[in-house]
Amino acid sequence: MEKIYSEEKNTCKLAKASPETIQFLLDYSRSFRITKYKKFKFETSLN
Repeated sequence: MEKIYSEEKNTCKLAKASPETIQFLLDYSRSFRITKYKKFKFETSLN
């Protein structure tokens, strides 16, 4: 067991996103709303 956990694993390389992509995702998440009514959930996009 010790040998399995002591080995260094390959780390994930993160993808680099452009500032435009990040801004698009932030704007989209701000426009997305979830409204709860009793047992229902309504998903709406304000665009």
